[in-house]
Amino acid sequence: MGPEVNARRAWLRAGGRRRYAVGVAAFSLGAIALAGCSSSGGSSASPGTVNTPTSAAASAGGGGASSGTQTLTVKQAQGGKSYLADSTGKTLYLFAADAPGKSVCTGQCAAFWPPLTGTVTAGAGVTGKLTMFQRSDGGSQAVINGHPLYTFTLDKAPGQTAGEGLNENGGLWYVVDPAGNQITSLSG
Repeated sequence: MGPEVNARRAWLRAGGRRRYAVGVAAFSLGAIALAGCSSSGGSSASPGTVNTPTSAAASAGGGGASSGTQTLTVKQAQGGKSYLADSTGKTLYLFAADAPGKSVCTGQCAAFWPPLTGTVTAGAGVTGKLTMFQRSDGGSQAVINGHPLYTFTLDKAPGQTAGEGLNENGGLWYVVDPAGNQITSLSG
């Protein structure tokens, strides 16, 4: 046996196989996420509240954030900052790559970042202008201060903010404050 074979065996024994498998899995998930994010979007925002008869799961390929009536609520982060949540307490996000009143998050992107759809109203403490727009997939999505709103599938319980600051699907994702602006840090 040559030195190349011995080096390869040593690398595999030292955990190289596991690192290789993790790297391949991460690359594959990234490729899937990027493939699902297209540049098509909806029309410009129109004022008012729109009732969508279909669930967001149908309009977003199975990962819908809501169906029916939603009321935007204001929550407090451990760091003291106020942020928006849906009626169930799930954190709401904006996608920096979106144009005002237009979503570029469709397909697999929308499966991981479900758009907030349905009949949406502003609750106490929400100061941003709430509107709706028609998505390219047919659903109506909530918009605050020009930013389409989303939840994140990895936030499994109310108050979780796993999507804050992530750079995925061609842009950054931020938690939204009550005025509809991005929060770049939830701590103090």
